[in-house]
Amino acid sequence: MPKSTISEEKKAEDLEIVESRADGEVEQQNELKRDFKPRQVFMFSIACAIGTGLVIGSGGALAKGGPGSLLISYILIGIAVFFVMTGMGEMAAFLPMNKGFGGYATRLVDPAFGFATGWNYFFKYCMAMPTNLTAAGLVIQYWRPDLNVAIWIAVFAVIIISINVLHVSAFGETEFCLGAAKVIIMIMIMTTCLVIALGGGPNHDRSGFRYWHEPGAFAEYLVKGNKGRFLGWWACMCQACFSYTGTEVVGITFGETPNPRKNIPRAVKQTFWRIGCFYVIGVLVLGMAVPYDNAQLIGATKQSTSAGASPFVVAASLAGIKVFPDIINGCLLIFTLSAGSSDIYCASRSLYGLARDGQAPRIFAKTLKNGNPIYAVCVASAFALVGFLNASKSTGQVFQYFVSLTTIFAVLNWMAILVSHISFRRALKAQGVSLEDLPYVGFLQPYGSYYALIISLLVLLFSGYDTFIPRFKVDTFILKYIGIVIFIGNVCLWKFLKRSKQWKASEVDLVTGRREFEEMEHKTDAEWNQGFWKKVLAKTRQK
Repeated sequence: MPKSTISEEKKAEDLEIVESRADGEVEQQNELKRDFKPRQVFMFSIACAIGTGLVIGSGGALAKGGPGSLLISYILIGIAVFFVMTGMGEMAAFLPMNKGFGGYATRLVDPAFGFATGWNYFFKYCMAMPTNLTAAGLVIQYWRPDLNVAIWIAVFAVIIISINVLHVSAFGETEFCLGAAKVIIMIMIMTTCLVIALGGGPNHDRSGFRYWHEPGAFAEYLVKGNKGRFLGWWACMCQACFSYTGTEVVGITFGETPNPRKNIPRAVKQTFWRIGCFYVIGVLVLGMAVPYDNAQLIGATKQSTSAGASPFVVAASLAGIKVFPDIINGCLLIFTLSAGSSDIYCASRSLYGLARDGQAPRIFAKTLKNGNPIYAVCVASAFALVGFLNASKSTGQVFQYFVSLTTIFAVLNWMAILVSHISFRRALKAQGVSLEDLPYVGFLQPYGSYYALIISLLVLLFSGYDTFIPRFKVDTFILKYIGIVIFIGNVCLWKFLKRSKQWKASEVDLVTGRREFEEMEHKTDAEWNQGFWKKVLAKTRQK
């Protein structure tokens, strides 16, 4: 072998450089590792969709809109989220990338749009993490009200940060266990409500669909009459968006998933079943077990995040089950810790993707040898300090501020994914790429993306309707719409700094990175991990 060739190979080994055609960039070999096991990805996709928004937030929606409005809203938003997932699945299976949603927005729409998307996703989960830490602290206060919530914020912050410093496979295994526990908990809660509605509780009251007739299926909110019932339904729509927040989080794991062309479609297809089982059926049995005008339910919606605020606890209490609040409180602790851990994961990977695209300092693209983007994880973890704002007397108020910000950021994230997918489909058509060449084709796409985009836009624009009734509330108005201002501001900032332009459909890059993934498509996960990187390294050395 010629000395020049040996020298080049040694140089490549010393620098640990690999050209990943999946991203079209020169990367360090110790980058994100595709070490998520398929079962971990599948459980992660389910677990991220189940949070306190469903277990607790659904009670406020029931009290405002009634069981009919609640069910309709969760179905409509659920359909929209399903199309968000299938659109994301099409892009990720055809062009696997490890830059997060901002990477797809940069490549398929406009670098400025990708810049705003990536930072929006980062901000969303940086705000969600202290929210969940606060929720965990308030859960413990249910048993120990004498201890300040700041103590538990500190303890739980150390736990979830430690989990995120581990190898991605260890993180995946932890989330797998927590996700399995959440699934079992939700099945238990829904079964309990169904048994209560069928007369199996200690009071043996068979309510069935009685509460749909008296007090009724649709509640009045803020004003009387049909207008009040409409506002009640819209309140349920906004709450449903918060409840579904996190469903798309599994897309972040696609950058660390082996054999993405096989495993991504599997994870996406599960979306329909988790939406149908846990959300739609969950709110259906809840509306059968609790009347929306019950004083205990209305009082519970004014609480924070302890077990007493859960409408499922109210259902058990009305049926005469005494021990249920303590059980639910323990379950909520699992929900909040799992959510907080995944928040750091999502925020750090978003920052990593921004750095990879040159839209954040390059240091955040560096990883440990185990593939952990440690600097990005440290920055995301630092936002745990924001949770200590809740140590003051205004804990509930600050907590609601975080919830409002998180919801707006989440809807903006959905819209960014949908716009990217619509641009992706237009590019396929303009460049003559057949749908048969896609590893995965979503049901009713791209029409589903248009439907989901319209729904998301309406919720985004009119989520602040209650700031004008009965009087204008400045602080609430700012919280409802500041996310939009930040997003648009980021787009304008990047366009001003980089003079970026929107890609034409014929100019979108649909080639870079496809070949290696197509060649490895029929391999097992282990073969994919080993063969893909060996092949890419060999090509780099040849150059």
